[in-house]
Order: sequence, then structure tokens, then C-alpha cells
Amino acid sequence: MRRFALPLSAAALTVLVGVTPAQAADDPGLRAIVKQLAERIAKLEARNASLESQLKQASKPADLEARVKTLEADNRALATALDSERISDTEPALATRLKAVEQKAVATGPANALAEALDGISAEVSVGAVAQHLSKDGRTDNKSETVLGWRGDVGVTLPAGRVGDGEGQFFFQARFGQDGSHSDTRPFFNGATNSMGFAQESVPSENTNAVLAQAWYQLDTPIGADQLDGAPARMEFTIGKMDPFVFFDQNGAADDESTRFLNNVFVHNPLLDSGGQVGADSYGFTPGVRLAYVNEESGWGASIGLFGAGDSSTFGKSFTQPFVIAQVEKNVRAFGGFDGTYRAYAWNNPQAEGYDGIERAHAGWGISADQQVSESLTLFTRYGHGMRGRAAFDRALTVGGELTGNAWKRGNDGLGFAWAWLRSSKGFRANSAGLTDWGYDASGAEQVAEIYYRYQLNDHLALTPDLQFIRRAGANGDADLVTAAGVRALYAF
Repeated sequence: MRRFALPLSAAALTVLVGVTPAQAADDPGLRAIVKQLAERIAKLEARNASLESQLKQASKPADLEARVKTLEADNRALATALDSERISDTEPALATRLKAVEQKAVATGPANALAEALDGISAEVSVGAVAQHLSKDGRTDNKSETVLGWRGDVGVTLPAGRVGDGEGQFFFQARFGQDGSHSDTRPFFNGATNSMGFAQESVPSENTNAVLAQAWYQLDTPIGADQLDGAPARMEFTIGKMDPFVFFDQNGAADDESTRFLNNVFVHNPLLDSGGQVGADSYGFTPGVRLAYVNEESGWGASIGLFGAGDSSTFGKSFTQPFVIAQVEKNVRAFGGFDGTYRAYAWNNPQAEGYDGIERAHAGWGISADQQVSESLTLFTRYGHGMRGRAAFDRALTVGGELTGNAWKRGNDGLGFAWAWLRSSKGFRANSAGLTDWGYDASGAEQVAEIYYRYQLNDHLALTPDLQFIRRAGANGDADLVTAAGVRALYAF
């Protein structure tokens, strides 16, 4: 804003301050004040004049209009360049950078869409092969036998959305392979020296077998919170075709024939699996329903399951006489803070087959425990106690463990060792001599020992030499010692 100088004389100043010139002349003090005011006004007028001169001499923003025109031209060039998808070395650098970012986004778009579609989906794949030699004392023709078999498993878990506060999931498992079981074996309580063997009776051994092993739905509902993450407890409801041992009689050191023990007595409770009281089909699967309570904070859990038995295990009959099992479990920290899990369970099967081939009710109870006791050693035990029925053996005890290779700088390797004691039942001892499949006077117990070394080649591939000894097979005091030696190769991811 421009300022205008207003020259003021001393006389005019005296008028402005309300003093006449005559009064100013007669009063020396007043005259001095007026003089001082006049000098100050003169200085202000000089300062105003100087500022006006500087403003007139200052350079005008003559180039502002030119700069605006240049900017508008650049914007037009950028807009023209962006109209084309091609990248040119003559276009503005900003356009080149924007096109590069756009092309990268387009390239990663399908991958991002696929990742979003696969969110929550998980898969597990494993393929294992076993070559095993059974000594002649383990076969009825007194000839040793070497067999080779393989088995593959593919498991897929799919998200199934929410129901209220709960989250659901579907699980599917396909199993395929070719049989690796021995033929014409003498009667054993242990069931199988190679639990990896897989075959269908109607499929020739030279052909690959395949079945839909599991297909079940599970709903997890939080307790004490609105969502599963951070909830102190939850309820689990599972229904479909499943492996009962996924949910009952678990064991952290002895529950997987593809990575640990091959003999069936060390995979699950011998009364349930080798003894046949679980009632599942010939592959170990059956339709069922399960309800469980899991408290992560306290470590307690409880569950109950009803599964098809007899013809119901193959969907042949209605679900009228199910195999029922209930379990309680507790996770603990012991031996200096190492993890362990202790489980107790009881079961009843109204239509389990006895040693005489007749279906009748069988019942019993058992425990399964695994406890890490050091950085390298985990121990386990199982016990089974039959209470009703005509089982060939009604008491079973297994103990063992796995030692990791930390001591010899092979931390992913494992050395497994186990021993089993399967006591023949009183009824079986009294009748075994007259039974077609047995034909001798049974006494005492069958004993099984197994040792393996799992050599982990890399994250996905392992080789496991395995050696087994069976003493008094089928509680036959006259039976010679049976050996089974083999090697397992497993690829898994």
C-alpha cells in the first residue's frame, strides 16, 4: 500500500496540538517541545521518501508470467505423454516414472489376487517309501521276505467362514500308494511291522491304491472373548469322516509312522489299534462327531467322540452302535520348564471283533503321555487296560523316547527307541489252542522292541534305518525271535 507524505510546518503542528503560534513563541518550554516534534516528523518524511524510492527501484517480477506459461506447457506435455501406454525417451521423466509404477502394479495384480484367494488355505504333502526284510521266523512258510511299498498323503485345509463368533474350516485328506505289507506272517499281537503299508483288497498289488481318507468340518468357538485370537478357551465341534487318533490318544513322541516308529504298537494304543477296538475301517478312518473344550491358559482339555464301528465305519449301516471315547488332557511344564502332555481316556465299542471272530462289546481305558526331559530327550509311555470283551491281549504297556542329534551336531536327526509288553488275556490263553488262526497254548506276553535313526538330509527329505525285534510273538512261548529290518525314505513339505 502506497504511503503519501504530508509535510507539516511548525506552525501547523502547533495548531494540531491545540497551541497558537503566539503561545509557542512566548513559552520557551513549549517551543522546545514543538521543535522536537517537528524534527521527528521530518525524519519520518525522509524515511517515507527513501522507502518510496526503493520500491520504485525494485525489479518487477517480469518473468512471473513466463514461468507460468512454461509450467502450463510442461503440464500439457505430461498429459500428452500419459495418454499413451508406451514409454519414450522424449517424454517427461515424471511420465516415465508413473508408467513404470503402473506397469509394475499391473504385473503384480494377478499375484496379489491369487494370494488373496488363497488366504487361509494350507496344504501338507508327503510321500514315503519303505523297504523291509522280515526274518523267516516271522512267516508261516519259514522263508524270509523283503517287500517294498510306498504311500502318499495330501491334506488340504480350507477356511469355511464364520458362524457367530466361531470360525470354521474344512479338512480333506487323500491317501494313495502301493502295498508294502508282508504276506503269510505268523500271528502277532502287534498288528504290523510296517504301518506305512497301504492297500485295498479289491486292487491288485501292482496297481496304485487311492482313497479319500478324511473329509471333516470343524467349528472353533471362542469362550470368554469375541474372537479366537486371545480367547482364554474355546469349544471345538468336528463332524465328518476322520481318523479318531487325530483327536484322541495323541502323543508327541510316538504317533506318526511316517517319521517315527514303524511298528503299529508304538503308533497308537495297542488295544485300540492293533487290537482292533477302535472299530475304524481297514485304513483307519471312520465317520464320526466330536466335541471338545480347550483351555489354553490352564492347559486343560476335555473331549468326547462318537464314531462309526463295524459296518458303520464304511457307511454301510446307520450310526446306531458307535464307538465312544472320552478324554481329558493336561499340558504341563516340568523338568526345568520342558513341555509335556498327559492324557487319560476311556472307550466302549459295542461291536468289536474278539479273538474268536465274534463281534461283541469291548471296553477299556488308557493313558498316553509324552514329556521332554532335556534339550535333546523326549520320553513317552502308553498304557491300555481292557475291562470287557474277548481281546487276545487285555493289557498293553509301551515306553520309549527320541533323542535328537544335538550331541553330535545333527540337531534335526532323531534316535528313537521303544519297548512294548502285550499281555495275553485269560480267555485267550484258555482257548488259543483250539482257535483256527492261532493253534497253540498261549502264555505270558508278546514283547516288541524297535530302534530307528532318522537322518535328515534337508528340510524336506529324510532317511530312516529301522530295526525291530519280536519276542514270543502272539504270546507263543515256543516262537523264535523275529526280526524286521528296513529303511524308510520320506519327502514332505
